[in-house]
Amino acid sequence: MDPKIELLAPGGDVDAIKAAIIAGADAVYCGLDNFNARNRASNISFEQLIGIIRLAHQYQCQIFLTLNIVILEREFKSLANLLNKLANTTLDGVIVQDIGMFYILKKHFPTLDIHASTQLTTHNVGQIPFLKKLGASRVNLSRELNLREITAVNAVCQEQNVLTEVFVHGSLCVAFSGLCYSTSASAGNSGNRGRCSQACREEYETTESGNNFPLNLKDNSAFFDLPALIDAGVHSFKIEGRIKSASYVHTVVDSFRKQIDGYLETGELTEDGERLYKVFNRDFSNAFLRGDLNQSMFTENPRDNSKNHALQANNAISIVQIQTVEETLDLEKAQMSASVSEKIKHVSIDKPALRLIFSGNVGQPLTVEVITNDPQPLISSATPTEARFNVQSTSELTANHKTPLDQAALDKRFKNFSSAAFDLKQICTKGLAPNVSISFKELTSLKNDIASMLNEGHKPVTEVILPKLVKHPKPEPKKANTLANLSILICDEKDIELADVTDADIYFKLPDAYKRDCTKYVGFLQDNPRLIPWFPSVLIGKDYDVALNILEQVQPAQIVTNNTGIAHRAYELGIKWIAGPYLNTTNSYALLAMQQEFDCSGAFISNEINRMQINAIARPKDFSLSYSVYHPILLMASRQCFFQQSVGCEKPRIDNGCMLSCDKSTSITNLKGESFAIDKQKAGYPSIYNQDQFVNTEAITELSNMFDDFMLDLTNIGAGDKQSPDKANLIAQFEQLLSTDVNSNQSQYDRVHQTLKTLVPDATNVQYHNGL
Repeated sequence: MDPKIELLAPGGDVDAIKAAIIAGADAVYCGLDNFNARNRASNISFEQLIGIIRLAHQYQCQIFLTLNIVILEREFKSLANLLNKLANTTLDGVIVQDIGMFYILKKHFPTLDIHASTQLTTHNVGQIPFLKKLGASRVNLSRELNLREITAVNAVCQEQNVLTEVFVHGSLCVAFSGLCYSTSASAGNSGNRGRCSQACREEYETTESGNNFPLNLKDNSAFFDLPALIDAGVHSFKIEGRIKSASYVHTVVDSFRKQIDGYLETGELTEDGERLYKVFNRDFSNAFLRGDLNQSMFTENPRDNSKNHALQANNAISIVQIQTVEETLDLEKAQMSASVSEKIKHVSIDKPALRLIFSGNVGQPLTVEVITNDPQPLISSATPTEARFNVQSTSELTANHKTPLDQAALDKRFKNFSSAAFDLKQICTKGLAPNVSISFKELTSLKNDIASMLNEGHKPVTEVILPKLVKHPKPEPKKANTLANLSILICDEKDIELADVTDADIYFKLPDAYKRDCTKYVGFLQDNPRLIPWFPSVLIGKDYDVALNILEQVQPAQIVTNNTGIAHRAYELGIKWIAGPYLNTTNSYALLAMQQEFDCSGAFISNEINRMQINAIARPKDFSLSYSVYHPILLMASRQCFFQQSVGCEKPRIDNGCMLSCDKSTSITNLKGESFAIDKQKAGYPSIYNQDQFVNTEAITELSNMFDDFMLDLTNIGAGDKQSPDKANLIAQFEQLLSTDVNSNQSQYDRVHQTLKTLVPDATNVQYHNGL
């Protein structure tokens, strides 16, 4: 097999991991009970992880651990404790989403290999050097990319010496990964914390186009696209499925293993993929890879499609035919499951027994025989004796320098070898002469040598304690007699007239998509230097190129960006940049990473976290903090079309014209009676929003000592057919709120608050209370 091609398998529990290993996976990704983005998976304990690593390495398989969630400030102490333990294992990599975790891994745990999670929404060439500088050795690309786009990003990866992963099989999210807030906004069940509630799989009231599952995509499968992905230079073919069974994992991994090996050997695809339909699936699509985004990607069946496929394949029509096919499939599934169970029961992750046998006499070397019962031991069952340090008489023992070599002393010094890795059965001292000793330093060195030998040659890593962070005070607001600065976000060129009614900073939101070589916004921003460019989260292919051209041509004094590719280029150009709210910043270490690595000057704190979680964040020195107090609540954005399945569309598939010209809006309603606005502005991605607007006046009164800037999003995105409040009036009310001391003028505060309720009747700030 070509070593450049890796088959990366999911492992949600021990049995699934064993199944992946024996099916021929080159690597397996799995998660512990915390800090991972699949809380619904069974997951594994730390002790099981150690056994899994040992087992996998016997099969020349690597183990990657998922730590791919955003991290809260209070969690870093327990996170550091975990990383200290992981640094003393032979784990092959950690999968990371949070920029703050990148920072502490690179700075304090350099022996752990860092992989960028799909939750980072990596989709353009500018993001690769950003992630490389953070310490990533590989990146998992967004599932929405087509082969041409993957090839272009991979070319930069190769230049940067970064490996690429692409999902080749399993569930598809309709939303861009990392940018889905569908249940975070209402219940705090954030996909960025591993608690996705799968709103996209829910049943909704029948839409105008006759669909009950308008957000439900078929599963992804690139089973027949492997040659094209190999040609694109992809290193790792990743299978999704950490909540799937061992039988599912074994079937899918084994199928892909045979397909890859057969192609590399013969130059032809040798497998027909039929086995993939015998385990859980929602039918399959490779439309994202082909760049053909059409209605056939959706399915009305969010559950297992295997029986439907079998019935269609056998043309079963009559009741007898249907019953026969279903019984046959059930039997095949039972046989597959039994076969996998039989195979995996012969492989074990149990801790090997360990025996340490000491011998030596005065004036002779101390020797230790290290014996394990591992079926395929990391060391031989009777290791050649270590002969390094001379044993001395206890008469030479002096305080703090010599250690007596007797049973009690050695039991005390070596008892921690009974750990997650080994079951220490015996420390034998019968071969030691009585009344002998050794220097403490030499015994410690010998202990470390044994630990290294038992850990595949990895030397013990010293425990890291994270330094305490300092909270730096914020500077005085630019305007006197105000709690904080105000800023506004606009996207309509007509709204530049708002500059006449406020001295607030004005951010101008640039589109997600552009006509090729569009220069419109270059001239507009140059003619209006007061506007601060605001770059969106997703900029794919040519749209990233145009956005980059705007940045380079305008050379603004400052920008806000939600895209790390733009952030990296701004850093290279020496342009002051602020991290936007969709970079999901939730902790101080993320702020430090952006400031120290990329000269970032400020950041919006994520609206997913609550007041206490926000208040725990420590501001770095000379760094501004911002928070959005008024905005539409984005639930998800997609590269797919939401209108085909809701109100219908005359176009059979999405093309570039759809992105640039479509500006439809509608809504869908779930079976609980909750409605959600579907909105698509010209040159923007189809998005779904909460019907309520986010209005948070509490943050102004409670956190004005922390934030330099409170922002109003006046773009009208997500409003649908609702009447938007008068923008000038809205600005005036918030300015009055910022100049009101609630402790001394409660009545004025109440009047403003009531006016805002009248202006924005459908409002909520539940996220500010729920948090993560």
